[in-house]
Amino acid sequence: MKYHLTQANIARFNASLDSPIMKEFVDFLEPVNKFAEESNGFVWRLKDDTGRSASYIESPFKDEMMAVNISVWKDLDSFKAFVYGTVHSYFLKNKKKWFDIKGPSQFVMWWLPVNELPSLQMAKNKLEELELNGDTASAFSMKQLFNAQGEVI
Repeated sequence: MKYHLTQANIARFNASLDSPIMKEFVDFLEPVNKFAEESNGFVWRLKDDTGRSASYIESPFKDEMMAVNISVWKDLDSFKAFVYGTVHSYFLKNKKKWFDIKGPSQFVMWWLPVNELPSLQMAKNKLEELELNGDTASAFSMKQLFNAQGEVI
């Protein structure tokens, strides 16, 4: 069976999306998402009903200020190339400007069979699994990576 890498991350906004504090983030949200979609290895990302960023979707975390992002990539290398080797890295380095980064696990990855798509509930479960068990082949972070066969890499 073939697998794709799925990632989910949550973050609590420091202010509402229409706040001046969030302007830089909001202004670049769609261009960065479009760039992701055009990146080598991109498969899918969660969007709202109108095609906007998942930041506009109601969070399953019962917090209107909580953003959820989910995307699927062909492999770990293509995901890492986008995250660390493009304009996305600027937003990652400056996330404290827009997000409260305290609290439980905010980022998780897992392997999902090709032709399956993740759900918000699946992402929530994987984040909780990582928080409870630490890095495992089923739910892991950048601290301990696993390949699709469940082997540490």
